[in-house]
Amino acid sequence: MNSILITGCNRGLGLGLVKALNALPEPPQHLFTTCRNLEQATELKKLAKEHSNIHILEIDLRNFEEYDKLVGKISEVTKDAGLNVLFNNAGIAPKSVRFGATRQQDLIDTLQTNTVVPVMLAKACLPLLKRASEVNENVSLSVKRAAIINMSSILGSIQANTDGGLLPYRTSKSALNAATKSMSIDLAPQKILCVSLHPGWVRTDMGGNNAPLDVATSTEQIVKTICQLDESHNGGFYQYNGEQLPW
Repeated sequence: MNSILITGCNRGLGLGLVKALNALPEPPQHLFTTCRNLEQATELKKLAKEHSNIHILEIDLRNFEEYDKLVGKISEVTKDAGLNVLFNNAGIAPKSVRFGATRQQDLIDTLQTNTVVPVMLAKACLPLLKRASEVNENVSLSVKRAAIINMSSILGSIQANTDGGLLPYRTSKSALNAATKSMSIDLAPQKILCVSLHPGWVRTDMGGNNAPLDVATSTEQIVKTICQLDESHNGGFYQYNGEQLPW
């Protein structure tokens, strides 16, 4: 892929994706990364100094009015090539676990960050994605042409839910999966691939210390998986290693 935008790159999976992509034999020519606070993104800034293809964009993605400016900055760099991939990675998980402890504000905040933001950012980036698809009209449906990858979770699977609880997080990821499916249909005429991915249970601030996967293992597999996506995967829900998951 020539260019990719990844959200939430100051730590965890986002930062891991940046490292994994730059470890490829042919890294993306332009790797756009977002963070809410540039001062706190110490490791990301260090990577950007070492790799000229990394562009850091400071933005609070809940400020929807800033999206046009974000898209403008990307367009200035990619020119007429557009944007090959939007990877909606940024997300939150409130601490409330059981149904009785669910708070209204947790539901609102989690749905906004985990569902509304990815949908609205995809909408804002659509002209860039369309452009990339047009420029690469001879390339089959893949991340080399144009794609939207939404970082979901197995906890968003309705069929796999046997434990209950975690209502804000579960509902936000289920809604994101529904949005992914709809976008895959809506954007099929433009030849833009849309997929939901589950990163596995990973040792991050969100996943906790008991998780079996480390960030490097998960993100290396994710990069390998997205590079293998084709038309048969469009509108699907997959694990980091490419295994299909139930809705």
